[in-house]
Amino acid sequence: MLRKLFGRKPKPPMLPLEDRPQSLSITDSSHPTSTVENGAEIRDVVDADFDDVVLGSDRLVVVDFWAEWCQPCTIMSAYAGWLARDYGAQLLVAALDVDENPEIPARYGILGLPTLLFMRGGVEVDRQVGLLSYEELQAKVAVLIA
Repeated sequence: MLRKLFGRKPKPPMLPLEDRPQSLSITDSSHPTSTVENGAEIRDVVDADFDDVVLGSDRLVVVDFWAEWCQPCTIMSAYAGWLARDYGAQLLVAALDVDENPEIPARYGILGLPTLLFMRGGVEVDRQVGLLSYEELQAKVAVLIA
């Protein structure tokens, strides 16, 4: 929506600098892929490439559905970045802005934000709507990877 008004893409939500852990450093968010420590990636996806990137992945995929206006999304997006850092090549973390890409959230019935969708082999295997602690999220991912 902001892109339509101001002609540029909004940056993904992030925790304020003082709340971020020292070990997490995300590069320029204007690129379709942001690199997190350890070479892990957070891939920005849109309606047009969601099927290729997410459904075509051979790894567990965590899709972070977010919106710029959603304050809890900033926390969950930071957690998604930490997952990419902590699990590296074991999973793919993707982020989708629901305001700019309405088709995929409608396809998967995303009604509340933040929502994390866990997918393997093109099939939804779990879903998290709303906030939870990072430790609870790690435990959920550990079970899904095993």
